[in-house]
This record gives sequence, C-alpha cells and structure tokens, in this order.
Amino acid sequence: MITQEIKKEILNLSSLEKIHIAEVIFDSLDKPDIEIEKIWINESEERFKAYKQNRIQGISLSKIKEKYGQ
Repeated sequence: MITQEIKKEILNLSSLEKIHIAEVIFDSLDKPDIEIEKIWINESEERFKAYKQNRIQGISLSKIKEKYGQ
C-alpha cells in the first residue's frame, strides 16, 4: 500500500526533514472553510453593530475570568 511506503520513507528521514514534512501536512489541514468564515464575519459585525447601538453590553475580562475560575 502507498501509505506504508510513504511511512517507511518518512521514518528514514532526519529529524529536521520529519519536522518539515509534519509542517507541510499540518498546513494542508489548516484550511479555513470560506462559508464558515463568512458566517463568523457577519456574526461579529452584527454583534459589534449591536454593541455600538447599545443593544448589547460588553463583559469585562475580570468578569469572564471570575466566571470561568481563572
């Protein structure tokens, strides 16, 4: 199987080469979903607009830390 062949090749690489391969793989997995990004942009803009119009209030960092015990 191809995967086993790739694994065998990777295990023969130097540590630095393995790190580079891992970075390439992780980078390829870290692709944002454009539709989700658009939804979050819209949501954040709506929340900011509501905040500026005093329809919602902000929460202080100390209150958040208190709530979550940090």
